[in-house]
Amino acid sequence: MKKTTSSKKISFNDLPVAEAHCDGPCGVYDPSSARIAAEAVRSMTKKILDLVPPEPGDAQAVAGYLNTVGRFVAIKEEQAELAKRELLLLWTDYFKPAHLEAYPDLHEVFWNAAKACSECKQHVSTVATDQLMASVEKIHNMFWESKGREVTYFEAS
Repeated sequence: MKKTTSSKKISFNDLPVAEAHCDGPCGVYDPSSARIAAEAVRSMTKKILDLVPPEPGDAQAVAGYLNTVGRFVAIKEEQAELAKRELLLLWTDYFKPAHLEAYPDLHEVFWNAAKACSECKQHVSTVATDQLMASVEKIHNMFWESKGREVTYFEAS
């Protein structure tokens, strides 16, 4: 059996225009992933500050202490970067110029949140983690309000 093919060529001008608010039109956004990462940053920061250094002469205890500090710092760094990535995704892909009318401080809130992520990476500071968590809560409230939904902010920890 002989296959037949259409000889009609389609140009790009004939195709419908697809529009998306992000790199891939998934439509799935939720600030909770940033909150979870920020909570992990806060948790690791507290754990680091709560560690008690061992006596210098106990090599095994010093090694264990350094291992624990290294692990906690690595997790803190990873989660701060993840929080920043999640926040920047919301800022650049979800929020649009029209949102600035409702939230004139939108850029400042996101800027401060991203800076707080960096501050949490640079230091071991509960002040910085509190600033990050406060920014994440503001973003949560703006996000859900912009969608016309009332979603209670909560923390898992």
